[in-house]
Amino acid sequence: MADYRAYHDTEWGVPVRGDDALFERICLEAFQSGLSWLTVLRRREGFRAAFAGFSIAEVAAFTPADEERLLADPGIIRNRAKIAAALSNARVAAAWAPGELTSLVWSFAPEAGRAPRTAGGGPGDDAESTALAKELKKRGFRFVGPTTAYALMQACGLVNDHLAECHVRGGRP
Repeated sequence: MADYRAYHDTEWGVPVRGDDALFERICLEAFQSGLSWLTVLRRREGFRAAFAGFSIAEVAAFTPADEERLLADPGIIRNRAKIAAALSNARVAAAWAPGELTSLVWSFAPEAGRAPRTAGGGPGDDAESTALAKELKKRGFRFVGPTTAYALMQACGLVNDHLAECHVRGGRP
């Protein structure tokens, strides 16, 4: 699976900052819920096209007609609840000050921990991801539970769950 390997080696765990970039990751992790990451990864370009490059301002302005367009788009995962959550989350984030989403997400970065020794050896969530999910929900975000928040933290470099012997682990938080 060359596409998964490339994602692992060049993106997963690399620190991500920027409101639109983090919004994209929040959306994709929510769409991944209940599915394999590879399913989302292979549709990522379709998601980017369908969701205006995950520009918070643009997605926040989507209309009911846009929602119907998304539900009919074969290039994305067409789950009504997940699409509605992405649009709602964009509207919430659009009302925030620039950088606020980035600051909020990164405020939950834990201290560097030990490297997992076996695949699946890391937690599916932790105290920080539970707190992040709770804070996002408190502020109006939907479809962001502790497991989704932890996957976001892994993908965006807040935690480093590369295995101890992984060739890309070194130098990452």
